[in-house]
Amino acid sequence: MKLIDIYQTAVNFGMKMDPRGRDKVKKELLRAKKEYDQLSERDKEFYDKERLVHPYSDTRILFGKRDSEIKTMLVGIDIEVGEVLLADRLREKGEEIDLLLSHHPEGMALANFFNVMYMQIDILENIGVPVNVAESLLSQRIKEVERKVLPINHMRPVDAARLLDLSFMTCHTPADNCVAKYLQGLLDKKKPETLGEILDILIAIPEYKASAKLGLQPKIVRGNPSSKAGKIFVDMTGGTEGSKNIFNKLSQAGISTLVSMHLSEEHFKKAQEEHLNVIIAGHIASDNLGLNLLLDEVEKKQKFKMLTCSGFQRFSRSHK
Repeated sequence: MKLIDIYQTAVNFGMKMDPRGRDKVKKELLRAKKEYDQLSERDKEFYDKERLVHPYSDTRILFGKRDSEIKTMLVGIDIEVGEVLLADRLREKGEEIDLLLSHHPEGMALANFFNVMYMQIDILENIGVPVNVAESLLSQRIKEVERKVLPINHMRPVDAARLLDLSFMTCHTPADNCVAKYLQGLLDKKKPETLGEILDILIAIPEYKASAKLGLQPKIVRGNPSSKAGKIFVDMTGGTEGSKNIFNKLSQAGISTLVSMHLSEEHFKKAQEEHLNVIIAGHIASDNLGLNLLLDEVEKKQKFKMLTCSGFQRFSRSHK
């Protein structure tokens, strides 16, 4: 399977699993096209034209020939300089590694990943938050994240991969879409009545069970096992945490329980003020679930030899 085919399969499945729905994804692409058409010729030169193809600026082929054949990949939640050197060391020991696949963005995918946060506006509108409120709160947060990204030396692992001639791809939001859609669908189907029942559902999932064995199990951080779950919102996609001031709007929209990958202390305190139940499913475990679901889709076309590192464990559901 060619590198470009892996990439296109990932982004297409990400769009299929996007919690906004396909119509809103299409509108996002039309918005990007309009934005591009209005640019000057000079500014068009610097525009990331992949945004015209799909809306996930944190998912890119960072290095490598698009038509290169991929048979073996090293997959990690993070692929940084250390993992690039690890891949080269494995090659010295006889492994033929054709692709480095990272979940978290690097290179230009990291520099521009804040753009995917705009999808949170549509997600919040879908659960009942007025779109003008969501837009106002998110616009401030997106600018904050953009400022944080600006000084990062984001090309370090990409340069290492280039010097060692290792193809390198990152896949963030498409995988996060998978975990968000999967868990929301599962909880909507099973209709847990209490937070304890939510934990039971999560811990039965292989990625969360494996994480629990390492001492990192899903945890109730506000509420208790007997607390009523009410309306559950799985918040696991859209780049990174949204506005800390959104929680009162979630409460007003009828949300009782938030199931998240992670939550900063500042965001947690705001959720606590609104009496929201909060379950932290686990960051790396959730990333594992999303990436595994996406890789299952990729492997429908071709099986790969996968070496795992940097917190990733492969659990395949293709046999089910």
